[in-house]
Amino acid sequence: MISSRKPDPFFSSLLKIAQNVQEAAHYADDFKINTVSDLKEISVHLKNYETAGDKLIHDLIVKLNKSFMTPIEREDILQLSIRMDDILDGIDDFTAHLEMFSLIEIDDSMRTFLGYITKSTDEIVKAMELLAQKKLLKMHEHSVLIKDYERKCDEVLRSSVKQLFLKEKDPIRIIQFKDIYEKLEEVADYCQNVATTIEAIIMRNA
Repeated sequence: MISSRKPDPFFSSLLKIAQNVQEAAHYADDFKINTVSDLKEISVHLKNYETAGDKLIHDLIVKLNKSFMTPIEREDILQLSIRMDDILDGIDDFTAHLEMFSLIEIDDSMRTFLGYITKSTDEIVKAMELLAQKKLLKMHEHSVLIKDYERKCDEVLRSSVKQLFLKEKDPIRIIQFKDIYEKLEEVADYCQNVATTIEAIIMRNA
């Protein structure tokens, strides 16, 4: 059982990483793409979030290497940080592919994906806030919601690809849109990986 006497610097670091991922997801979800130049702008901003995330993880690793004692297994702390960073990398990869394809048409399926991903990052932040407060058992409800959002993203992928093949005649556009849908579903998978790690931490420490 983890002591609840004072805030732990490792849990505070994990919360900062989660908040950076959350901000990036909300930025991508809120950004309105109208021209090709907008694609460059969103790509540059997402790269800034990614750079900030890399620095946060680097600082956490330095802290781990210098510390004799950690509140939970250091491998769990590192894995949780890396899995949150995977979400950020995935969002960055999504916007990079939009720019690579010069694809300014953000359709309803992409918006739905981004909505669920953004909600997942909100739940991750809530879970990390509880971890910082050392309320591990309460984290479970947030991991359940994240997994439910990932399941919904699976459904969006199946339906969006089906509609794409039914309605789109241009094979190049089929390839482009299918790639984007799969990138977004992959980000949802990364969110689920965070939820799985949260549940493992609860099991070993609560």
